[in-house]
Amino acid sequence: MMAARKEAAKEASFEESLAELEAIVEQMETGEPSLADLMENYSRGIRLSQKCMKALERAEKAMDLLVKEGKEETEALELAIEGE
Repeated sequence: MMAARKEAAKEASFEESLAELEAIVEQMETGEPSLADLMENYSRGIRLSQKCMKALERAEKAMDLLVKEGKEETEALELAIEGE
């Protein structure tokens, strides 16, 4: 039971969030959900969309750090994209 709570508390990756968002969109487009389900899915979709956008913004900033004008050497940098 404790392991299940730790797993649930673990934040989903960008890919997992995007896959869930795509599944919600597909369900909303192909199914005939109830109004309550529609509202719940819409709300969850908004949160997932915001999370994905933030992850993409962090990735873009990390990539910008890698591109340094006038530098001919390659520098190894650790990229922290998920969950920051």
